[in-house]
Amino acid sequence: MQCHCPLFNVSSTCRAQTTPSRASASSFSTRSTLTLSSLLITTKKLRPKRRLKFRCKLNKSMPLSSSTGGAGGGDGDGNGSLRRFKLNESTFLASLMPKKEIGADRFVEANPQFDGRGVVIAIFDSGVDPAAAGLQVTSDGKPKILDVIDCTGSGDIDTSTVVKADSDGCIRGASGATLVVNSSWKNPSGEWHVGYKLVYELFTESLTSRLKSERKKKWEEKNQEAIAKAVKHLDEFNQKHKKVEDGKLKRVREDLQNRVDILRKQAESYDDKGPVVDAVVWHDGEVWRVALDTQSLEDEPDHGKLADFAPLTNYKTERKYGVFSKLDACTFVANVYDEGNVLSIVTDSSPHGTHVAGIATAFNPEEPLLNGIAPGAQLISCKIGDTRLGSMETGTGLTRAFIAAVEHKCDLINMSYGEPTLLPDYGRFIDLVNEAVNKHRLVFVSSAGNSGPALNTVGAPGGTSSSIIAVGAYVSPAMAAGAHCVVEPPSEGLEYTWSSRGPTADGDLGVCISAPGGAVAPVSTWTLQRRMLMNGTSMASPSACGGIALLVSAMKANAIPVSPYTVRKAVENTSVPIGALAEDKLSTGHGLLQVDKAYEYVQQYGNVPCVSYQIKINQSGKLTPTYRGIYLRDAGASQQSTEWTVQVEPKFHEDASNLEELVPFEECIELHSTDKAVLRAPEYLLLTHNGRSFNVVVDPTNLEDGLHYYEICGIDCKAPGRGPLFRIPVTIIKPTAVVKRPPLVSFSRMSFLPGQIERRFIEVPLGATWVEATMRTSGFDTTRRFFVDTVQVCPLQRPLKWENVVTFSSPVSKNFAFPVVGGQTMELAIAQFWSSGMGSHETTIVDFEIEFHGIAVNKDEVLLDGSEAPVRIDAEALLTSERLAPAAVLNKIRVPCRPIETKLTVLPTNRDKLPSGKQILALTLTYKFKLEDGAEVKPQIPLLNNRIYDTKFESQFYMISDTNKRVYAQGDVYPDYSKLPKGDYNLQLYLRHDNVQYLEKMKQLVLFIERKLEEKDVIRLSFFSQPDGPIMGNGTYKSSILVPGKKEAFYLSPPGKDKLPKNSPQGSILLGAISYGKLSFQGQEGGKNPQKNPVSYEIAYIVPPNKLDEDKGKGSPTGTKTVSERLEEEVRDAKIKVLGSLKQETDEECSDWKKLAASLKSEYPKYTPLLAKILEGLLSRSNVGDKIHHYEEVIDAANEVVDSIDQDELAKFFSQKSDPEDEETEKIKKKMETTRDQLAEALYQKALAMLEIESLKGEKSGAEAATEGTTDVDKTSDSQPDLFEENFKELKKWADVKSPKYGSLLVLREKRCGRLGTALKVLGDIIQDDSEPPKKKLYELKISLLEELGWSHLTTYEKLWMHVRFPPSLPLF
Repeated sequence: MQCHCPLFNVSSTCRAQTTPSRASASSFSTRSTLTLSSLLITTKKLRPKRRLKFRCKLNKSMPLSSSTGGAGGGDGDGNGSLRRFKLNESTFLASLMPKKEIGADRFVEANPQFDGRGVVIAIFDSGVDPAAAGLQVTSDGKPKILDVIDCTGSGDIDTSTVVKADSDGCIRGASGATLVVNSSWKNPSGEWHVGYKLVYELFTESLTSRLKSERKKKWEEKNQEAIAKAVKHLDEFNQKHKKVEDGKLKRVREDLQNRVDILRKQAESYDDKGPVVDAVVWHDGEVWRVALDTQSLEDEPDHGKLADFAPLTNYKTERKYGVFSKLDACTFVANVYDEGNVLSIVTDSSPHGTHVAGIATAFNPEEPLLNGIAPGAQLISCKIGDTRLGSMETGTGLTRAFIAAVEHKCDLINMSYGEPTLLPDYGRFIDLVNEAVNKHRLVFVSSAGNSGPALNTVGAPGGTSSSIIAVGAYVSPAMAAGAHCVVEPPSEGLEYTWSSRGPTADGDLGVCISAPGGAVAPVSTWTLQRRMLMNGTSMASPSACGGIALLVSAMKANAIPVSPYTVRKAVENTSVPIGALAEDKLSTGHGLLQVDKAYEYVQQYGNVPCVSYQIKINQSGKLTPTYRGIYLRDAGASQQSTEWTVQVEPKFHEDASNLEELVPFEECIELHSTDKAVLRAPEYLLLTHNGRSFNVVVDPTNLEDGLHYYEICGIDCKAPGRGPLFRIPVTIIKPTAVVKRPPLVSFSRMSFLPGQIERRFIEVPLGATWVEATMRTSGFDTTRRFFVDTVQVCPLQRPLKWENVVTFSSPVSKNFAFPVVGGQTMELAIAQFWSSGMGSHETTIVDFEIEFHGIAVNKDEVLLDGSEAPVRIDAEALLTSERLAPAAVLNKIRVPCRPIETKLTVLPTNRDKLPSGKQILALTLTYKFKLEDGAEVKPQIPLLNNRIYDTKFESQFYMISDTNKRVYAQGDVYPDYSKLPKGDYNLQLYLRHDNVQYLEKMKQLVLFIERKLEEKDVIRLSFFSQPDGPIMGNGTYKSSILVPGKKEAFYLSPPGKDKLPKNSPQGSILLGAISYGKLSFQGQEGGKNPQKNPVSYEIAYIVPPNKLDEDKGKGSPTGTKTVSERLEEEVRDAKIKVLGSLKQETDEECSDWKKLAASLKSEYPKYTPLLAKILEGLLSRSNVGDKIHHYEEVIDAANEVVDSIDQDELAKFFSQKSDPEDEETEKIKKKMETTRDQLAEALYQKALAMLEIESLKGEKSGAEAATEGTTDVDKTSDSQPDLFEENFKELKKWADVKSPKYGSLLVLREKRCGRLGTALKVLGDIIQDDSEPPKKKLYELKISLLEELGWSHLTTYEKLWMHVRFPPSLPLF
């Protein structure tokens, strides 16, 4: 994923994987009337969040805004250059929402009616808050936001359960709460659809964190009150009983102490899962209505009631929204789908989308300088950032957003999201983008990415797709001075250091245009501020989109045909270049957008044919691959001339007329080369609708080392003022060859000023696998910050990028190490951060030294096949002498799974219906797996993982739940590890596509459950110098020195079978890493963990079949019983089995069961297994009428089981030791254990039945309370012995009453005695035992104990947790 935008302004550096995010920024808040004195700029430092898409943290896609310290816009020339710059109040405010840089202010001032009016923009982002500042109405009073849609499904609630109100107007909510319906609400059918949602599932992580903090304070106050009260009772007891020797009083005191301990422990384990919101949906005869009960969010008991809620309907119908509570201040809207069965509660997944929408369209009549670029434009919010994934986009979200944009007849789409890609201009979503542009005539604008300053860092979809206008991020002097508050702004505008650069892997330019990449814009109300500073290409994209909206507004008003082809030509051919060098285009595109100039262009050329020119390039003589530009990067390509075939194909919109547009189309094209000494092409070309090809010769042989950029431009001979109709970008890199041995490259005395980038291109020697580099700085005063990037481009891979952010507070040297691929050109990009060192007039001197290292092996990926044979590895050093010190570990296991259940459905709603009319289908695959111990696991789907844009599959989503339906993990194409306790799990994988054949092929899709091994189970493999070493145990291989030209071989031993982790079934794969070399600056301990070495390779071991059980197959000794005796036993056991299979759901079935049970009892009296089965049958009854009689029957049946067992004989057997080697003894032992378990079960069920009868009769056994709330059944009358206690004592002889199986009885006993604290402690111990899945009845028992104790805050807490632990169903996908 690209660092297209930290969702907030992050005051650190946004770098991939190992470093903090590249960014810094300020937040802005203000009162309704803005004056200079009312401005408050603060700096917020926010840590990258676990699943927030900071490409710097996760290699995944994300919102494209990267916050950094910065620079700002000026009023000099068109691109904001300025020599003497000083802010006043108005220029300061203007710099916060830059418009001058792109000519938007000039355009609107000259054309106030063309301020975006008549234009609708679809914002594909994290969601837009309709309550945010400036997003209520347009400049001409129309509604600003036409629709708000959650395209991800993250806010969906299952409301398929239908209830009816009782005579009091009450309904039972899905959460179990009783809800009062407002009598004034119209509901002709009387049917109420109900559902519920844990509200934190709708909130962002930062909002949830704030609410948790606030709620915890209030909870702790109540808990402290309860502790104080409990301590008081304990102290009173201690004062009253100075010496506690009596057993009963000891138990009383223990109970009081337990109460104190439980309350204190609860404070330590407090984990707020959030309030539950009940949702009710109904049809009022005209539209679907929605109401929420939010009482659990409110402090006041009368607030948040369902009946007081102002009902909502689908946002686009009435454009109304709600707020959950004053505490969260979170706005939401509601949309109902599928005839009331699905309710979508739409909240944003970050403030990013609102900020983006504000830049494009905000209207602030109280302060026009803070208006967005196109205040007259309207918008729809398409939330593609899934809240469940921390704002990651999903294929589902992207597809539904496309459907919504077409449905609403939008004019433009802005998308500030993206990630690196394997294949440019390819994939399911790219196909939809092409349809949106070519068929539906939408202008698609997107951010280029925040992964600069190296080349080849543009991301998908914006920077890699031909149909999208990709926007780079520009900062002007005014922006630097105002928004970023730098001490001394730059004299001229420049591209932000982190803005992604082209070209694409297939040679396209990558960046189309640039626009201001920072702004103080509206943010969501839940942030508790009106505006915030963010910067990134995420901000540049809506700036450009807003500018294009002005252009489209003017075109519509003047009846100029609007085509994305025409618009793109206008903005590209009128942009102002940034930088004087040709290769600057790779950073800035064609330049800084100029709205007024673009309008002049369409006024003059708006009636020319609406045509896009598709470029396909092949190297002459080769049909594949096909490119969109010419990109010579590697050394061999730049050492000779090459010939290329260019095919230019005019593309019309799909509704173009054959006779009126296609047939007459004919253009005389003059081909211009920017340097004919390097790039030669024909002079003219006659182009018709069917296209034309021509050849180009590229001769780079006389070029110097470094970067060179050229173009062939196609100019209309009859209208040269149109500018280039198409361009063929040609990028040539001539790398420096490394000829020294040892291979060392030094770049000395490089001089840096703020924003300066130095690029060096090196031909990585064959055999090199890693680099050790040293960076030395000197000659500066204040702190300096540098970005250091390296990039290599390899076929069918995402660019191999290593990056680091280095801060120097004083002259010093720093060391780096990173992997490389031999034979591929490596770019080294060193950039002084654009705002670093501003105000200082000292240049920074940098010396950078690179030394290549490498150990070549015959196996990059090692596979151990499960046999005892070792794997031979041949190693050699091709460059210089290296220390060969192999290390290998296996630290993960992958277990393959196939689905146990498949379900293919047609999705019923219009949000899943493509504009073509095809309905999208969903395939749900269910897998099962079991964990013997708690572990970190993640699913792996090799076919689908790690690709969002460059895949033809639409969407995937998975959900891992336990047997209680509790969801532990959710994810998409980038699965994360999740910590799961031991137990059985279901994994549901949800796949979507409109082609049923694709889904049919995936019904048996193999999925791997990947589990991290605990440190104690990690296997460190051994190396040997001989093939017999693993068996013989000799010839261990440690290390040696590899000399160039000489190979050395050694053997990698497979793991010993005794080392394999448990729960590693046959066919599973142990995974890990192997490395061969170590860094020269590593210590003696370095290199032992291969994954910490600069280069490591994957190693895998296939788990073989388990060894055969030696005892398996041995016949058991023949018994002494006769055939007739054995037959009689078989018949008896069969009869008992039939009894156990009979149902007892009706009176007739119960009668039949009783008759058979009585018959068998008379036939086999005193046969314990039969009596135990009869007891089991009684307990299985659900339709019991007279409960007391039923439990008396249970007691009688239990007594019969107990009486059938010779307890003396049983006790005698278990008091003697048995010989485990004696099979006959073991058989007897197993039989005795079964009998003992039947005895314990009978005593246990008898005790439970006795308690139920006591409860039903309202009798209270035991003496009066020995202290407040405490009784003790040890005090009983002589005439009435306590039968329960006698039975309990019997049970203790045969079972551990503290075990999970019988522990609940011990809890009930303590409760019966009034020792509620002890009961809670025992119950807590049982619940903590993870030998079985959590049982709902235990938690219900816990809640009842808490209610009896009067601990309402804990009761509420546990009831909320019940919705997490035991949901009635799985959530919707």
